[in-house]
Amino acid sequence: MFLCATAHAQQPTASPPPSPVDRRVDSLLARMTLEEKVGQLNLPSVDTRPSAAQMEMVRKGQVGGFLNVTGAAAARDAQRVAVTESRLHIPLLLGYDVIHGYRTTFPIPLAVAASWNPAAAESVAHVAAREAAAAGVNWTFAPMVDIARDPRWGRIAEGAGEDPYLGSAMAAAQVRGFQGRDLRAADAVLATVKHFGGYGDAEGGRDYNTVDVSDRTLREIYLPPYRAGVDAGAGSIMTSFNEIAGVPSTANRWLVTSLLRGEWKFPGFVVSDWTSIAELVAHGVAGTPGEAGRLALDAGVDMDMVSEIYLDSLPALLRARRIPVAAVDRAVRRILRAKAMLGLFDDPYHGATPEREQAVLLAPEHRALARRVAREAIVLLKNDGNLLPLGPQRRTIAVIGPIGDDRAAALGSWSAHGDPQDAVTLLAGLKERSGIDVRYAKGAGILDTSTAGFAEAVALARQADVAVLTLGEAADMSGEAASRSMLNLPGVQEQLLEAVRVGVTVTNSGARPGVEVAQLYVRDETGSVTRPVRSLAGFKRVALAPGTSQQIEFVLTDRELGCYCLDMRFAVEPGRFRVFVGGSSVGGVEGAFEVVPKAR
Repeated sequence: MFLCATAHAQQPTASPPPSPVDRRVDSLLARMTLEEKVGQLNLPSVDTRPSAAQMEMVRKGQVGGFLNVTGAAAARDAQRVAVTESRLHIPLLLGYDVIHGYRTTFPIPLAVAASWNPAAAESVAHVAAREAAAAGVNWTFAPMVDIARDPRWGRIAEGAGEDPYLGSAMAAAQVRGFQGRDLRAADAVLATVKHFGGYGDAEGGRDYNTVDVSDRTLREIYLPPYRAGVDAGAGSIMTSFNEIAGVPSTANRWLVTSLLRGEWKFPGFVVSDWTSIAELVAHGVAGTPGEAGRLALDAGVDMDMVSEIYLDSLPALLRARRIPVAAVDRAVRRILRAKAMLGLFDDPYHGATPEREQAVLLAPEHRALARRVAREAIVLLKNDGNLLPLGPQRRTIAVIGPIGDDRAAALGSWSAHGDPQDAVTLLAGLKERSGIDVRYAKGAGILDTSTAGFAEAVALARQADVAVLTLGEAADMSGEAASRSMLNLPGVQEQLLEAVRVGVTVTNSGARPGVEVAQLYVRDETGSVTRPVRSLAGFKRVALAPGTSQQIEFVLTDRELGCYCLDMRFAVEPGRFRVFVGGSSVGGVEGAFEVVPKAR
């Protein structure tokens, strides 16, 4: 018996034809000199606009892009030189840190994450991209997706906080918002997922510090938001300053090549953080700048931000065959492809004009979105006695504290081109409400050590129906290189807050309207000299309709609690104080508190 079988030989699968973008990139790459290739990997910084020397570098093909070019006019000037006066007419990437808005300033990313609304995060990123693109920016160094679990780390303000699930949702939303559906659109910019990887787990919350984390924790906690940004189509990734398990991220081939490009199939390009290639020498893994450049390129870092080590070192390394030309070609190809995806070879200006810039920045719909997102971002941590929202009976409001009328503090860190003059402070916003008497006392500056303004603030609080304390940090006290060893409010703000407050509810239990005088008395139980059994320390007249109640508050300061002690110096002595509130000096409700010695 013969069995016959017919076998069909497998035909090799044909490779798909190159896309128009790839054909353009291949054609350009074939015409580039070694020096022009290395030039595409160079990303210098400018002060508002490129200097004459930097523009000459553009003409020579020694620059792939700039960061910190400001305004459409400066951006157009730089692009014009690149596309008309350089040999190959290659346009520039123009990058900027557009973190939570360009000119219209939105809540910081941590606050946007507190809204639990990825759609809001996407809208914020879209408006930021629209404004930045109108000003000539085509590439943003955002979103920052670092998971942060140590509140001392200053850059926690730029990310979504501690949870990888929420952080991943926000990362993907921001990438979609920045890049839109078509990178060639005039309201889109290339997104950069940063800082890869694990940057937020810096030991002790100290920025740039070592990260030492298990593989499982790295993959389950710290890496998911980066992966989400990659899956959302982010065009670029930025490496971080830190090391993981002894290997700096910018020299970490496992991280950048094996994981990012191999496992995650990331097709875009990788840029170093500011001089992080040069920092490989400080890390001790490279003895010279040239060796640092070799390590970074071998790891898979395509673009050198600011240090110019690639520009200075790669040609000699290539000629010495210490690095392969193919490695440089791969890096150049990725950068050129990003420029093509942005449509820069067809419109190097990406739709940016001074006229469009003026029309788009601070557009009314942008400010309306900022207000809406701010409302969604507010977290009500506590509302004792249902004080909020303030009812119509609160006719006099005292705004107290250094943040209440500080326009710059309202912008937050990394506010790009946000202008303090555009900000509406809490004081100004409350004053816009008709029929409300709003008064202000600073009390103390953000970093002040003087309590000289306390008396004015306390007096104002006594006169008002309600006091709103506005305490916090200056805008630059959070952010890069702004880690804090202590989380206390700076200066003497906590002392301002901790001015003792005594509250009581007065109720009219009768059938007729009435007026009660709520009287506050204090007693220092033990001191260096004898003190009165009760000393009047405050009073308020309260008019009440039948069956109604009103909560009132007294603020106690040094004036009410102090005495001339045994040495005849006025002071508040540590110890236990009792307080009594009633309609006279007899009876009433009572409580107690402790005055502790000031820490030395």
